[in-house]
Amino acid sequence: MNILIIESEIYLAQKVVSRLLDDGHNCDFVETPNIENLTRDYDIILLSTSLPSALCKTIIRRYNDSIILLLVSYISDETVTDPIKEGAKDYIMKPFIMDELIRKIYHFRECKSLRRELQTLREYLEFQFDDVDTSGTILPTAFPILIETNSQISADKLAFELSRKLNLQVKFISLCSDNWQKLINEKYNGIIYLTEYHTLKKNSKENLNKLIDGKKCVVVSLEKEEIFPYAKVQFYKKDTLILTNNIMTINDYVKMMVESFQSKYPDTELSKKLGISRKSLWEKRKKLGIEKKK
Repeated sequence: MNILIIESEIYLAQKVVSRLLDDGHNCDFVETPNIENLTRDYDIILLSTSLPSALCKTIIRRYNDSIILLLVSYISDETVTDPIKEGAKDYIMKPFIMDELIRKIYHFRECKSLRRELQTLREYLEFQFDDVDTSGTILPTAFPILIETNSQISADKLAFELSRKLNLQVKFISLCSDNWQKLINEKYNGIIYLTEYHTLKKNSKENLNKLIDGKKCVVVSLEKEEIFPYAKVQFYKKDTLILTNNIMTINDYVKMMVESFQSKYPDTELSKKLGISRKSLWEKRKKLGIEKKK
């Protein structure tokens, strides 16, 4: 990391610099900074509040993307409260144990890294969920819940929306894994999100249903489930091409293909790709109740 130490107590500053250099960091040290000369970017700034408060405020505002830790001789609004309001992360009282300063540096570096990672993941989820319209579909808050769907990503979005609504974490478990029973039995206060329910045999489904009784579980099946003893929500995404291991009828296949591609191809080309005449396509629309989209 690139670290800047702004401290008028030279002995203290040299001690800090020596320790940080030993830890493999790049360090710059100044007693009284000239703002115009501070042109380098720093990950961490150790800022002594013995400097004039206006100068401290200017430095904090200038390096608002850096982690700023205050080196404080005494606690007051001017030395601690106001700088933290401006954007400093924390303070440490002089004299301090060097290991405590190092601990704070690594702690806030990790926090910053986690925040960036979290923001990236949130943006990725929003990107993935962008074309999934779940408006009008609300999962009940009475658990367990089965989501019966033809789109795994749609079920994911519904589960995330529920977790935000209830302010609960989500634990992901695939029912294709060998240890799913052990994972479900582990103590957990958030939502247990179970996928691949449709892959289980009948007796395994019955055992699972007993196991999740009274637990905050959301179960996902990509097939129609005739028997499920708890709440069930159906969500079918019309334009999806995700298939399960069920064998589709010819009519179901034609309906899915027409609904998925009719906005992309005119009827002449669509019927050609399906291997049927345009008249047959018209008859399929009428028979299967496929609304023609313009």
